[in-house]
Amino acid sequence: MDWGIDLMDKLKLQWKIFGFLLGFCVLLLAMLWLFQTVLLSDMYKFVRKVEIDKAISLVERNINSMELENVLYELELTNEITVRPTKDFNPSAPPDLVHRMPETITKTKNFTLDDGSQISLTFYAKITPVDATVSTLQKQLYIITIFMVILATLLAVIISKRISTPIERINRSAKTLAKGDYETEFHARGFLEICELSDTLNKAALELSKVERHRRELMANISHDLRTPLALIFSYAEMMSDFPNEITAEHSQIIMDEARRLTSLVNDVLDISNIEMGMDKINKSHYNFTKSLIKTVERIRELTKTEQYNIELIYDREIFLLADEVKITQTIYNLILNAITHCGGDKAIIVRQIAKDNFVRIEVMDHGEGIDDADLPYIWERYYKVDKKHKRPIVGTGLGLSIVKKIIEMHDGSYGVESQLGKGSNFWFELKIKQ
Repeated sequence: MDWGIDLMDKLKLQWKIFGFLLGFCVLLLAMLWLFQTVLLSDMYKFVRKVEIDKAISLVERNINSMELENVLYELELTNEITVRPTKDFNPSAPPDLVHRMPETITKTKNFTLDDGSQISLTFYAKITPVDATVSTLQKQLYIITIFMVILATLLAVIISKRISTPIERINRSAKTLAKGDYETEFHARGFLEICELSDTLNKAALELSKVERHRRELMANISHDLRTPLALIFSYAEMMSDFPNEITAEHSQIIMDEARRLTSLVNDVLDISNIEMGMDKINKSHYNFTKSLIKTVERIRELTKTEQYNIELIYDREIFLLADEVKITQTIYNLILNAITHCGGDKAIIVRQIAKDNFVRIEVMDHGEGIDDADLPYIWERYYKVDKKHKRPIVGTGLGLSIVKKIIEMHDGSYGVESQLGKGSNFWFELKIKQ
């Protein structure tokens, strides 16, 4: 039994469909032969018995009616069912009617008349021999069987090829896609489900090609970001080793800054990985969001004070949130660092807290180069870069927007960006206020 199942599993779809359709045809023909030849006589007798029961019910309803004679005449004329008083029926010496019949089905029934007396009637149903009919049907079935087998075989071949051919074509393309050829295209015609499968696989191939391209860009960018601080750390460490008496605080600070940058880069990559794998859960608590925002801005001001960035914070009142303070702080931090990287020559950044209805909106604005409209829908995607020529961020790692997107989605909030080329960008997100 298991061997048969394994064999069916290994058969091509085309032959499975062919076998099922042909088997269905054979089953129909077998049932037709069974009922039209072997069981025809028994079915015929069963039907005649049912007709006798119906005749008895009809006579019972009209036993005291003036129409009884017409009812009996109709039964004999149309159904070949004769009704006689039981006393006239003698099995050992049946009436002439019975003598003329090769086989007869009889049934006796007592009826009560209006005057209270009873009468017994016997119903005779003629059974016509069906041997000639069976012989005729067999000849017809031979012809029908040959015709049906040929037709079913042709239909099975056509239908199985029509269904299996596009699936086989899609399967070949899918194997090519699995080997890493993301330029593979899927073409299918015919059934709606197969066309939808082809469209879905085309979209999957397109998304995979984007992910692969972004992955390569990410690896190249991370390699670039790792190479620079590592080279600086090594060169300064080598200089400190060669000239120990010439070590200054500035040299040590450069090594610490570059090590901090490496740590930040590794942490951002791990954060994205953990969030996407569902390993990083949010821990909500009730806290003063405005105070946390002020502290975050102050820390970034301190971090960038040597570059003389002007980070302005605007807010009207204190807001309390039920959220993960660490992750929301990380979101604000990433948005401000992103603005610092792209703020332009004036080095001016505005952070604004706006409370409206039951939501708080945070906006981070800069006056930098802005973002083209064609790039706006994609800047939140993993590894996407507006500027294909990678540049080392002044602060941060350049991976912050992907983290912002994931964190805000985890808090059921909304986010977006408004930007014009040459005029700057306004990144924002909204969260529900805890009353």
